[in-house]
Amino acid sequence: MASIYDVANYFRWRTDYDAGDYMTNLKLQKLCYYAQAWHLVFTCSPMFNNDLEAWDHGPVNRVLYKHYRSQSGRSWDPIEPDEEIENFSPAGVFSLSELETLQEVWDSYGDLSAKRLEDLTHQEAPWLNTAKNCIIDPDRMREYYTAVLRGA
Repeated sequence: MASIYDVANYFRWRTDYDAGDYMTNLKLQKLCYYAQAWHLVFTCSPMFNNDLEAWDHGPVNRVLYKHYRSQSGRSWDPIEPDEEIENFSPAGVFSLSELETLQEVWDSYGDLSAKRLEDLTHQEAPWLNTAKNCIIDPDRMREYYTAVLRGA
């Protein structure tokens, strides 16, 4: 099983910094949230064993947030690429099902802004129905996004 840092590194690795794209802590949090949610739907198992909490700006993993806040400052400041990302290789980190989920999440959400991703999570039941700063129940995530997948 991957760690939330592995998942974050995947999304940072996919970011086309050379084309002027950038990643922020806020966007990274939302992409990790959607990776967890959709992996729960596709495999009935978590992508990582880290909790996500319902913060004001949407789902957040507290430890990952603090890690990138120390590097980039505010939630919307760009996270600069580093040697870890330049040398990152997802093939040695993720299973095939994890890679498929990550690719699906990147294709579906990767082009969206951090603000748009925040707005999306604010319209969805897992965040809406969780008390502020409390852990978002993975079962609630799986149930909600399974219903979304089925068009309910």
